[in-house]
Amino acid sequence: MKPRKRFRLRFDFWSIVTISAFAFFLLFLVYPLFSIFINSFIVDGRLDFSNYQEFFSYRYYYEALLNSLLVAFFATIFACCLGIPLAYIMTRYDLPFKNLINILLVLTLMSPPFIGAYSWILMLGNNGFITNIFSDWFNIDLPTIYGLGGMIWVFSLQLYPHIYLYVSGALKTVDRSLEEASEGLGLFGLNRIRKITLPLIFPTVSMGAMMVFMSAFADFGTPRLLGQSDTLLPVLAFEMFINELGSSPAMASTISIVLLTITTSILFLQRYLIARKTYTMNSMNAPKLVRLRWPLKTAMMMGIAGLLTVSLIPQATVITTSFRQTNGPVFTSGFTLDSYREVFYRVPNAIINTFTYSSIAMVFMLVMGLLVSYVIVRRSSKLTALLDSLIMIPYVMPGTVLGISLILAFNEPPIEITGTWVILVIAYCIRRLPYTMRSSTAVLHQIDKSVEEASISVFHRNHSLRQQQFWCGRIVRSILSWVTTINELSSTIVLYSAATATISVSVYSEVFTSNLGAAAALASILTLSTIVSLIVVTIISGKRGLPI
Repeated sequence: MKPRKRFRLRFDFWSIVTISAFAFFLLFLVYPLFSIFINSFIVDGRLDFSNYQEFFSYRYYYEALLNSLLVAFFATIFACCLGIPLAYIMTRYDLPFKNLINILLVLTLMSPPFIGAYSWILMLGNNGFITNIFSDWFNIDLPTIYGLGGMIWVFSLQLYPHIYLYVSGALKTVDRSLEEASEGLGLFGLNRIRKITLPLIFPTVSMGAMMVFMSAFADFGTPRLLGQSDTLLPVLAFEMFINELGSSPAMASTISIVLLTITTSILFLQRYLIARKTYTMNSMNAPKLVRLRWPLKTAMMMGIAGLLTVSLIPQATVITTSFRQTNGPVFTSGFTLDSYREVFYRVPNAIINTFTYSSIAMVFMLVMGLLVSYVIVRRSSKLTALLDSLIMIPYVMPGTVLGISLILAFNEPPIEITGTWVILVIAYCIRRLPYTMRSSTAVLHQIDKSVEEASISVFHRNHSLRQQQFWCGRIVRSILSWVTTINELSSTIVLYSAATATISVSVYSEVFTSNLGAAAALASILTLSTIVSLIVVTIISGKRGLPI
C-alpha cells in the first residue's frame, strides 16, 4: 500500500476542488453538528448537564429510547429471517423470473416506509378495509396495526431487501470448493449452511443488518403514523423541537445527540465484528445453480410470490385507493379522479418543489461526487483522507438530527437560510452524497490511472469499456439518489416552510387531517415516479443489474 502524500497547497484545479469540498462539509455538516452538541448543554443561557440528567431520569424519555431500540432490533431480526433464506434460494437454485424478482425487491426497498405505514393503516387501521371485512363477515377482531408491533411489521417488510441484496452478493462469491470439502467431512444441508456458509458471509450479513437497524432506528414517518402512545426517539426529537405549546431546542438537541451516539456505536460495533471475522474468497469458483424438480420449484416460487405480494401490497393499495371516492376520512363506493384533481389544484407547488429540489440535488451530487471521488482516489493525501472520513458522517446521522442541526446553525445572519429551498437541497446532498461517493470511488479504483487520465473529459471520444461502465454507473446511481430524495421525509419535515413543502410532507399532512383520498393520490405520484425511475435504471444497467 502506497503511503499517503502530504497535501501541498497548490492552486491547481484539483486542489481547489479539495479545499471547496472540505469547506462545504465543514460549513454544512461539522458546524451544524457542533451547534447541536453545544445546544444540548445550554439551559437558561448557560452550560449545564441537566438536559442529559432529565433525559435519563424521566420515564417518558428513556422509554422512547427503549422503544426505538426494541423496534430496530426486532425489525432487524425479522428482516434477516426473510432476507437470508430468500438470498440463498435465489443464488443457489435455478429459478425463473429472477430479474423481475430483483426489480420488485428493489421497488420494495426504494419506496418510503411512511407510505407503507399509511397503506397498512388503510388495510389494518381502525377503519381499514381488511379490518372491516374480518369484523363484519367473520366477527373477528384483528390485531391493531398501531403500536410497536405494527412498526416492526412495516419495517421488516420494507427493509428485508437490504439483507437480500447484501447476502445474495456475498453468496455468489463463496468458493464452491469449501462447500464441497465440507460435504466430504459429513456436513450437508442446514449443518453445512450453519457451520460453513453463514460464517463465510457473516461480514456481509452484519453490514446488511446494520443498514436495517439504522434505517429503522432513525426513521421518522412510520413511528409518527403508527406510534400513537408508543413514542420513538426521532418523533420525540421532532416534537421537542417543533411544539405549539412551547418548543425545547435544548432537549431536542440532547435527544439528537443520544440518537447520533447510538448510531455511531452501532457502526463501530459492526466494524469491530467484521474485523474479527473477515474472509477472502475466490468468486471464479462460484457455486453452481442446482436444478430442482417441478414440485419443489413450484413450492419455492409460490413462497417467493407470497412474500413479494405481502411486500408490494402497500404500493398496490395506495394506487388503488387513490381512485376511490372519499367523504373525508371514509372511502365510499365508486371510482373517480377527484383526489388527483384536488391535489393538482390545491398543492401543485408541493409536486413542483419535490421534483425541482431533487433534480437540483441530483445534479450537485453527480458533479461533486465525481470530482471529490477523483481527488480521494487519484490525489490521495492526509487532507483527502480526512475529507473521505468527513463525508461518511451522514451514514450515521438520522434525518431528523440533520434537520435540527441545520436550523440551529443557519437560523440567523450571516447565513440565514432556514425556511428556504436552499437548506432543503443542502440537506438532501448531505444525506445522499456518501452513497453516491462510494460507487464512484469503487469504480475509480478499478480503472487504470493512465487510461483514465487520457480521457478525463466527459466529451472525450475514445472511452474504454470500463469508462463507459463508469459513466453508466454514475447516471444510474444519480437516478437512484433522486428517487430516495423525492421520498425523503425525516429531514424535510423539520426544514420545510409553507412555500417549500414537498409531496412527502403533504402526504404526512393529509393523513393527519384525515384527507385520505388526497394522501393516496400524492403517495401514488411518488410510487409511480419510483417505478418509472427503476424501469429507466433497469434499461440503462442492462445485464449488469441494479447497483444498489
